[in-house]
Amino acid sequence: MHFLDQAKIFVRSGAGGPGAVSFRREKYIEYGGPDGGNGGKGGDIIFEAVAGLNTLIDFRYTQHFRAPRGSGGSGSNRTGGGGEDLVIKVPVGTQVLSEDKEEVLLDFTKVGQREVFLRGGDGGRGNATYKTSTNRAPRQHGTGWPSEEAWVWLRLKLLADAGLVGLPNAGKSTFINAVTNAQAKVGAYAFTTTRPQLGVVRHREREFVVADIPGLIEGAADGAGIGDRFLGHIERCQVLLHLVDANDKDVAESYRIVRDELEAYGAGLIEKPHIIALNKIDTLDDELIEALSAELAEASGADVIPLSGAAGTGVDWVLDKLLEAIGPGPDAVPENDEGEDEITWSPLS
Repeated sequence: MHFLDQAKIFVRSGAGGPGAVSFRREKYIEYGGPDGGNGGKGGDIIFEAVAGLNTLIDFRYTQHFRAPRGSGGSGSNRTGGGGEDLVIKVPVGTQVLSEDKEEVLLDFTKVGQREVFLRGGDGGRGNATYKTSTNRAPRQHGTGWPSEEAWVWLRLKLLADAGLVGLPNAGKSTFINAVTNAQAKVGAYAFTTTRPQLGVVRHREREFVVADIPGLIEGAADGAGIGDRFLGHIERCQVLLHLVDANDKDVAESYRIVRDELEAYGAGLIEKPHIIALNKIDTLDDELIEALSAELAEASGADVIPLSGAAGTGVDWVLDKLLEAIGPGPDAVPENDEGEDEITWSPLS
């Protein structure tokens, strides 16, 4: 399935139905009077986050969504039927943005979340509601409240616990294939990953989700390479795993390039916990691994984990560090020796 993480759509709620102008004409009733019913309410535009979707590709082919209007009222004080609400189903992690992309209008972070975006117009009043002591036969009626409409952008940000970052061909796809059930494309050339990839890690009786995104190059914030738009998919991650290719000419410079692009992008990515790993060590001897690790540690100011996703070296070490940064699972309950109320852990936000 083709991956699409942005789409522009038009939405319009239903207008309210008009009220009726009607008078009772019944045998043996001398003064019938008005009996026009109210119009029905127009349908709402509702967004709902559902499971099983991980792309916005459907919105490439269907871009206009219009809820039906309410029906008009009729005689005998009958209210018109309301228009059915139009429910637009989106993947979890979808944001609804204003047309200029400056404002987040809705944000869907859990399955089943349902939000009314545009409310349908109320129905117009029938002439029966205009009857007064001095106006016994009113002929005015309401035409119904108008609909609401808007152009909006849908932007999908995948929900993952950990995100992989690094230069192109740093071994991110090999790593995610080694630790999850993902089947990311692997090749001996840059930008083998052209779209985000999710995988589920099962480690030490825990599960967490890892996101792999296309590699960053110098100038990605200005559009170089694939650009930095895919960084939006790791904004919600609790920890980032920064992979540096041990075969690069200058591992410290490779590290700084990616850090600079994360800082240029913003959105708090640079403040997130980072785990630094020197990848592809299966191609080097122990002495060179130690020297490069020390060089990378000096540049990053953090401990460096020697890693080989292909050979499996250091993988458990990295996964332990990721679990430590992610924190206790949502079902974890700490021991309580003093008989106090139990505390249920919540996932980090």
